[in-house]
Amino acid sequence: MKILVTGAEGQLGTELCGEFADAEVHRADLDGSGHLLDITKQDQVDALIDEIKPDFVYNAAAAHNVPQCEEDPGFAFAVNATGSRYLALACDRVGARLIHVSTDYVFGDGGSRPYVESDLPQPLNVYAASKLAGEHLIAAACPNHIIVRTAAIYGPAPCRAKGGRNFVGTMLHLAATRPEVKVVTDEFTTPTYTIALAKQMRLLAEKGAPGLYHATCQGECSWFDFAKAIFEETGTEVNLVEATNADFQSTVKRPSYSVLQNKHAQDQDLDTLPHWREALKAYLATLS
Repeated sequence: MKILVTGAEGQLGTELCGEFADAEVHRADLDGSGHLLDITKQDQVDALIDEIKPDFVYNAAAAHNVPQCEEDPGFAFAVNATGSRYLALACDRVGARLIHVSTDYVFGDGGSRPYVESDLPQPLNVYAASKLAGEHLIAAACPNHIIVRTAAIYGPAPCRAKGGRNFVGTMLHLAATRPEVKVVTDEFTTPTYTIALAKQMRLLAEKGAPGLYHATCQGECSWFDFAKAIFEETGTEVNLVEATNADFQSTVKRPSYSVLQNKHAQDQDLDTLPHWREALKAYLATLS
């Protein structure tokens, strides 16, 4: 079995590569020790796909720095939409299944219960709009696709778009360096552990019917609740202060509630993701 992972040096891409110890894995990214690939260059995409002829292509390459996407929509759409289409076209040509990573941010404001795959998206920012465009372009170009919407990922590999630290690391760093830590109580999501997500993505790729899937850990919480759990699980003493989005200056609109239900996977008995609190414990155990 031949596997190609794009965005292989990133937070999720690293774990996807590690999930396939029993396969021939090809890593591709803008840098690193694997194949050098810019997915916005169709000639590069075509040449690599034609050379490897993979069975599965996992696309973890993305422009996901939300403020940067807002400032440069052309870049966001080039990577998240056009680049994804190039991969889909190449996969369709060689008969590979494309597994693509999308986001909970495709949903807008006003939600009060977990979104399922059939709910209507309403992107609020450029990042979300570009990811949604990528979903549609993939579906049009490659029928043999698995699109995976996930949320709030964290794991052992560095988050390169955010200076290397994930939310857990950021909270622990702030607790050690500041007299108080402010975290919002009015934005709800489901933190998702990349190692668990990589396992779920492999299962969906190998067993799932083509189509759109939600894949997050179970349950939901505010970012404040997540921070509180981090400090509780690590025994960290901190002055944790409740805040709202209005307390932080940002020109980017974000959904206040973007919790997902993994309904499509559940309907096929393929949902293996743990509760977010159990996943946090598993991750913290790797740090000790």
